[in-house]
Amino acid sequence: MELRQIEKTGTNEVKLTIAVTAEEFGRAVDAAIREKGKNLAVKGFRKGKAPKALIEKTYGREFFYQDAVNETYGVAYDMAVAEAKIVPVDRAEIALVDCSEEGYTLTATVTVKPEVSVKKYKGIKAEKIVTEVSDSQVEGELSVMLERNARIIEVEDRPAQNGDQAEIDYEGFKDGVPFEGGKGEHFPLELGSGQFIPGFEEQVCGHNAGDEFDVNVSFPEDYPAEELKGAPVVFKCKLHSIKAKEMPVADDEFAKDVSEFDTIDELKADIKAKLQEKADAQSEAELEEKLVDAILANMEAEIPECMYEARMEDIAADFENRLARTAGLTLDEYLKYTGADKETFFEGFKPQAERQVKIRLALEEIAKLEKIEMTEEEMNEEFKTLAERYEMKEEQVRKIVPAEELALDLCVEKAIKLVRDAAKVTEITAEEAAAKEAAPKKKRTTKKKTEEAPAEAPAAEGEEAPAPKKRATRKKKTEEIDPSVD
Repeated sequence: MELRQIEKTGTNEVKLTIAVTAEEFGRAVDAAIREKGKNLAVKGFRKGKAPKALIEKTYGREFFYQDAVNETYGVAYDMAVAEAKIVPVDRAEIALVDCSEEGYTLTATVTVKPEVSVKKYKGIKAEKIVTEVSDSQVEGELSVMLERNARIIEVEDRPAQNGDQAEIDYEGFKDGVPFEGGKGEHFPLELGSGQFIPGFEEQVCGHNAGDEFDVNVSFPEDYPAEELKGAPVVFKCKLHSIKAKEMPVADDEFAKDVSEFDTIDELKADIKAKLQEKADAQSEAELEEKLVDAILANMEAEIPECMYEARMEDIAADFENRLARTAGLTLDEYLKYTGADKETFFEGFKPQAERQVKIRLALEEIAKLEKIEMTEEEMNEEFKTLAERYEMKEEQVRKIVPAEELALDLCVEKAIKLVRDAAKVTEITAEEAAAKEAAPKKKRTTKKKTEEAPAEAPAAEGEEAPAPKKRATRKKKTEEIDPSVD
């Protein structure tokens, strides 16, 4: 293979002229004759049994050029890309220039990763909103735990009240005549939930299990059924049973039952520590968003549209996988339920895709400027971690996760850490931040300078990590090439 020419044909477009030698092409033609000859008929021989020389004489070597070209151009293209030191970001447009026993020449026109400039990424000024977990937040979390551990008990010694679950029969009458859809038997109704029309649940309260009674209400004026809008009706009801939640007491015994702690104070301390850890992580994520926004404000690049489109496809594919895993729905079913069309669905991912592509390019450039690299020891440790996380053998992970791409991912993580460590961060409370937000903005009379702006963290926090997978490359088209040259 010989890379004959590298020509820049656009802002992010390169045209490579690649030659495959007579020797390389000849070997490929011979291989094609042997392989394709297995299915060719030659007079006097059973299919696939004719000698190679006779197959070649019968059909001619030119008959096998297309197979030989398609077998070799991919390798030739990859070698040319490596020699040209370019990074394709889309499939190449391949065109055959000439083809003979002397070999062949092709051109590959490909969109490449854009040049990126990041003017400022160290010493960025940003405010970090810090939150201290309050006792009321701890009590709120404890209340959730109490609610989760509540028992449902049958109530027999008092009337029904808000919060109870009443099991009732009901039948509605308008002007003494039953109306459609107004009847139910052994219906479980949580009193105070607002599940029934206004006034109904309040009239169930105060009755005991076994009572039969009338509920007098009027349907709302905006009720969907035309014949019932604003109509006064009577529901004849029977209350079969009353059930209520029995909340546990927040004491040492409760702490022992639901946790590894012996006292309620220890449990509360643990709740507070976990809430604080979560709040601190949220504050750090918000700070990273501001730092990344500042980087993007100082970034210059002409990014090809195909990079955005590729990222949109990846985001949509991840969404589709999560949809199948969590809801058991296909994308077509989801679109049918939501009333959306595919084009609108994909376009909805565009802002997110554009932002992610810009962030990635900016951080890759910072990693390059700072000469950030991964050591062999760090890479080995990361492969080991991935294997443990996905319960796979390390050899399997290495086969499906390209080391070069993993290294770049890790360098990007180091880049954002470098930006964070070099930032000039001021900590403020949530109250101070709210006061600043509410304060009237001063009008400027002079021309604004370019300001550092705030942004999204490189990765969404709290998302479940996807299983490792081979990454799709956008190097070349896989269609066959017709070797006949016009």
